[in-house]
Amino acid sequence: MAKSPSGYDAVATAGTEALVNTGEPRWADLDEATVRVRAMQTKLHHWAVSDPDRLFDDVFNLVHDRDFLTVAWARVKGNKGARTAGVDRRIPALIGGGAESVEFLEAVRELLKSRAFVPLPVRERMIPKPGSTKFLRLGIPTARDRVVQASLALVLEPIFEADFKPVSYGFRPKRRAQDAIAEIHAMGTRNYHWVFEADI
Repeated sequence: MAKSPSGYDAVATAGTEALVNTGEPRWADLDEATVRVRAMQTKLHHWAVSDPDRLFDDVFNLVHDRDFLTVAWARVKGNKGARTAGVDRRIPALIGGGAESVEFLEAVRELLKSRAFVPLPVRERMIPKPGSTKFLRLGIPTARDRVVQASLALVLEPIFEADFKPVSYGFRPKRRAQDAIAEIHAMGTRNYHWVFEADI
């Protein structure tokens, strides 16, 4: 039995492969999922750029798509915060691979698909503010909530990226505060005198 691009099993029939829906699609491995997610992100970005007034009112199905959840889970597990539990006491780094991950992701998917998902409260920790005697309040979401947030970001980022200006640096992929500082230095050598920084 071979795997079709859609994730459904392809059943060989009389020497040819016919796609037959034999049930629910399976969870793809990370490499396959990543390729499909990037292809969809490219489409979303293209649509957002080519039609700035377009309404993306039917993207929720992507948030609970198995490929998007697979890539989101890889990001959550690969994050340095993966060793910290939320209020549910589940530590993402300790959720095993294979069947345990599939079971976890399938439960998240079913909650999203049925529209029964409700985020849990964050676990609050006070951490010292660097170079200060003050503390910052850190909110730690549950493992499940982190996966949903990561999947949402995968869907929404390519759409909203179309609206950003090149001079926007905050919370964007492949852009850091150091890039903004470098831009300021470069502008300073060209007789610019003002820097405008804002938080919304």
